[in-house]
Amino acid sequence: MHIAMLSPIAWRTPPRHYGPWERVVSLLTEKLIDLGVNVTLFATADSETSAELRAVCPRAYEEDPSLEPKVWECLHISELFECAEEFDLIHNHFDFLPLTYSNLVNTPVLTTIHGFSSPKILPVYQKYDSQCYYVSISNADRSPHLSYQATIYHGIDLDDFTFNPQPGHDLLFFGRIHQDKGAREAIDIARIAQRKLILAGIIQDQHYFEKEIKPHLDGENVIYIGSVDPINRNELLGKSYALLHPINFNEPFGLSVVEAMASGTPVIAFTRGSMPELIKNGETGFLVTNVDEAAGVVEKVSSLRREDCRQEVENRFSDMRMARDYLEVYRQILKK
Repeated sequence: MHIAMLSPIAWRTPPRHYGPWERVVSLLTEKLIDLGVNVTLFATADSETSAELRAVCPRAYEEDPSLEPKVWECLHISELFECAEEFDLIHNHFDFLPLTYSNLVNTPVLTTIHGFSSPKILPVYQKYDSQCYYVSISNADRSPHLSYQATIYHGIDLDDFTFNPQPGHDLLFFGRIHQDKGAREAIDIARIAQRKLILAGIIQDQHYFEKEIKPHLDGENVIYIGSVDPINRNELLGKSYALLHPINFNEPFGLSVVEAMASGTPVIAFTRGSMPELIKNGETGFLVTNVDEAAGVVEKVSSLRREDCRQEVENRFSDMRMARDYLEVYRQILKK
């Protein structure tokens, strides 16, 4: 079995800091190789992998402003599809655009839908629904207008997250600084609960940061530390009392939620999107509907067993489990 793995090129695979899709592609690729699968990874030229790497884009365009995204995306996708006959299956993690190439090749195309950026992209998925294969990353993120081969939850490398049975006192917000992710709500929750808050993540909306976040940064009670690399991420998650995840959108998955639990850190999240699928309310965190409810359960976090958070991730969200699930889907498709 020879799989062509198509990664995005917004960030390196694996990413140096931010890049959730690229991180999933990297973990999946490495574990498939461990399972004996022949994988060729199509990613940026500076990517790191045990697979054969094919690349036309020298670097991630989010890290190099001189690269025009659309130009390099076109070159990147075409690089794979022009040699599609070399592979038994193409696994697309590049959203909807590669689907428009699928009629031009005989190689089956499986697409992991990492979320719908807008309902406006749905017509592309609908057009190719009968000839391509789709995997959802949560049941909450499924469209009733599409057919799916499976739902496969993301997995993480448990070795990257050290279980910490003795947390600190501080709350943590770990994600994009954007209205969708609820950074401002996290500040309000921490203020009501009278706890220090650390915010970490890339600034995706500068206007939102300047208006809603920056005025509250005081260097003492609310601190923004920017994006963090994997080593600092591990330390930060493990020492936190709880992760605040007050999302304002129906999030398809939420890697930071699973990563926090792997460190033993419970999660307080708004009950939207995939959160009820990831968090066991009252066991690995709390599901709430607003800021006041979230602040009200902060003290209850101390009653949760951090060991249960870690065990839940080991049982349900390992990278090897993810790879085995995808391998089964590959086999189903190739049997057809």
